[in-house]
Parts: sequence; structure tokens; C-alpha cells
Amino acid sequence: MKLAVADLKTVANKVIVNTDLKEGTVNRNLYGHFSEHLGRCIYEGIWVGEDSPIPNTNGIRNDVVASLKKLNIPVLRWPGGCFADEYHWKDGIGPRESRKRMINTHWGGVIENNHFGTHEFLMLCEMLECEPYISGNVGSGTVQEMSEWVEYMTSGGVSPMADLRKQNGREKPWHIKYFGVGNENWGCGGNMRPEYYADLYRQYQTYVRNYEDNRIYKIACGPNGADYRWMETLMKEAHTKMDAISLHYYTVPGSFWDGKGAATGFPENEWHLTMKKALYMEELITKHSAIMDQYDPDKRVGLIVDEWGTWFDVEPGTNPGFLYQQNTIRDALVAGITLHIFQEHCDRVQMANLAQIVNVLQSVILTEGEKMLLTPTYHLFDLFKVHQDAARLHTHSISQDYEGESGSIPQISASATEDGQGRIHVSLCNVSHQDGAEVEIELRGLENKTLSITGTGLSADVIDAHNTFEQPDNVKPAPFQSFTREGSAIKAKLAPMSVVLLEIAAE
Repeated sequence: MKLAVADLKTVANKVIVNTDLKEGTVNRNLYGHFSEHLGRCIYEGIWVGEDSPIPNTNGIRNDVVASLKKLNIPVLRWPGGCFADEYHWKDGIGPRESRKRMINTHWGGVIENNHFGTHEFLMLCEMLECEPYISGNVGSGTVQEMSEWVEYMTSGGVSPMADLRKQNGREKPWHIKYFGVGNENWGCGGNMRPEYYADLYRQYQTYVRNYEDNRIYKIACGPNGADYRWMETLMKEAHTKMDAISLHYYTVPGSFWDGKGAATGFPENEWHLTMKKALYMEELITKHSAIMDQYDPDKRVGLIVDEWGTWFDVEPGTNPGFLYQQNTIRDALVAGITLHIFQEHCDRVQMANLAQIVNVLQSVILTEGEKMLLTPTYHLFDLFKVHQDAARLHTHSISQDYEGESGSIPQISASATEDGQGRIHVSLCNVSHQDGAEVEIELRGLENKTLSITGTGLSADVIDAHNTFEQPDNVKPAPFQSFTREGSAIKAKLAPMSVVLLEIAAE
């Protein structure tokens, strides 16, 4: 759908950045990702096998790895998702030709041949130079099974599982930091009550042991969206035995069960509704954090948003169980404002994992045979990677309202950080699909400094602009120069539905 790009208006949008007031560190793991045995995420998207004509290293696609490495991916979650609680890890080790085959009952009813298992996933993480985050099976697995998986991966001593790992070609243990004790146990992971899962968590985590110098960060299954009772129960009953607790929330403009809305070709009113629902993440984190504060005022326990992103109807003609959807400039804006929310709460939110990394839901990469493309969400993550491990600067935003059928939301979202080299990065999102915006950025503390400013932008003039295999560069970053400087202030003109990153170096 084409839209006439409105003339840029001068509006009351102001961002005050106190450059000398640092408020915590943006954990690089907020820029984490998620890979599940779902649709074409693992098979075709990541794993093609050593005999594939698609260039690969030990069966893993070279083009996908190279593109993901550019994002500086900090952590990757696997094997699910719902699949995690029906996954039995011993089926995915040993010679591939003798591994058990199974039906993936959650996702499409296809045959899972288990060719991509523990060794292959941890090899992928080594290639990406990222931390693995393993989701353990509580729903259909046993305490012994989970305990032995940890032993298999991390024990370097004399033990049955360490010996089995060596027999399968890996002499040294891996370093595994992040381990989730179950996934969505309120739903596909067992339809449990919070009281029951809290007791199971206490039991299972007991046997997620530390071997030698490996120290595991234990993550409990937290609530689905606004289930505050689940959070209350888990924190009350088990917070002393966890390092973190998860939260899942997806941005769905329609009804989750009766039509989520199209990924492309959607009506204008769904743009505004999507942005409003994405901003709901702020309320969720605030309210869940308040519950956590009652039991953990020192904020020792991290909040891990290990499933988030847009969820639309699947692309026409594709397997409905594969959750394959296109990715547009709308998705990039959702990612931008959500990451800003995570950064604002960096005292409590310690990790987030976009769902999912390739070919599923809000992917950063899509593949089709030997072809690959980078989505608008990929480019957003590429722009924002400068925030990883940076100091969050105190920021106050004043924004004009963006009105729609679903109400009013702020038109401008902003966040600012300072990296280890002293460079300041200010990211701005204009969520309006029609109106441009002039934003004044006041850099307090830099009044007498010489400033060097560069900008990069991501925008489009069509609300469902996206990249295709025939036109892979429809939406991509470009230099942003629509700004002027007045002393320590910057005035930037943002196009409708756009993202801008400004880099400021003071001398």
C-alpha cells in the first residue's frame, strides 16, 4: 500500500540526554536471539548438511553465519520453545545416520531426524562466538535426563556422561553459562499451575550442577504476558534458587487464535495498533519488576524476556505450523521501540531473545534454497549493536502524540548510551506511519565540547516495505544527514516510520 509522505512538521519533540549521568549498563544479552526446531529455522535456515551444494562449514550455512556474526550476536537460545519440552537430548548425539527420528508434534507434524543436536548447536555458537542458552526439558523429561545433559556438556572429570561425550568426538567440555529449567510450563510445557511448577523447578534445578569451573546461570520459567500470579508464586516460592526468571510476550495486532493480521498488505489502522501493542512491553516489565522487587530488592534475579517479537498470520501457501512470515519496516520499528524499553529497564532486564533468528516469526534472515536475504529487523539490530555493553545515559523524552483508532501513543521513542571509547549513540524511532517529526536533542554536559556527529537511518515510504529474494535491498540503512547542530543541541528531521542512529564524538 502506497502512502503519500507528509511534509515534515515542526512539532514539540525533545530528547534531553544527560551525558554525565550514567544509569547502569546495557547488558549485551538484550540483543540475544532464539532458534527452535520449528519450520525452516534449523533445517534449511542454519543446517544444510555437509553434502549440500549450499556452501557450508561442517553442515552449517556459511552465508547465514557470516551475516549473523556481523550483528555481534551475544547469546543464542535452543532447542525451543515448545519443542524443548518434547526434546530428548540423547536422540541428537552420536552418528547422525543412527539417530532417532521423531514427529515434531508441535510444529507442522514433520519428521525431525535429529541431525542437528547438542554438538552441532554448540559448534554453531563457537562459529558465532556467542554464548549458548540451553532450554531443558521439564514437561516430558526427567530430573535424571536434565542432570545428565548438563554433565555431558560441562563435566571434564571422570563420569559416564563425560565419557560418552568423548566417545562422540568432543574431548574437552563446553562452557555453558545459561540454562533454562523448562519452557512455557504454563502452556505447551505441561499446562502446569504455578505452585506445581515452582516445586518442580526447585527439584530440577537442584541437579543442574556446576562441574569444575563451569558456573550455570539458572533461569526459571516465568509468566506469559500479564500473568502476575505466576510471577508472584514463582518469586515467593523459588526466587532464592534462581538466577533469573523468563517472560514471554508477542506483539499481535489481531486475535492470537482467530487471525493475527497479515505481515504485508495490512490496513493502515493495524500499523498504529501494532505499535501500541509493542509499547505494552513497558507496562509488563514495570509491573513484573515491582513484584520481583518485593522479594528481591537488590535486583539479584534477572528478568529474561527470552521470547518476544511480532507474530502475524503465516505467508499464504506455507505450512501453518512453520510460522513463516515476511518482515517489513513495521517489524523494524517494533524491534526498535522494544529494545529501547529493555534498555530503560537494564537494571532488571538482563537478557532478551528475539523470536526467531531465521525463517520463523520476526526473523533477521530469510532463506530460500541457496538464496538469503537480510530483513529490516536485521538492519535495525545492526544499527543498534553499538548499545551492547554501553553505559545507559539518563534520557528524558517529550513527544507529540500519535493518534489512531486504538488511542494515543508517543510518536517518538529514544535511547542514549556511551560506549567504552566515549562515543555517545542516540537512537530515535518515529512510529508514525504518516507524519515526519523534528526532534531537538539536548546534550547536557557537552556545552563546551567540539562535537563530531554522523547519522544512519532506516526508513521506507510504504507501510509494508520489505525485502524479497528478487529485490533484497528495498529496505536498508542509508546515511542520515537531515540534522543541524546548534551548540550542544541537535535538530533532526525524521521521516515517517523511520529509525535514526546518531553517533556523537566529543573532543
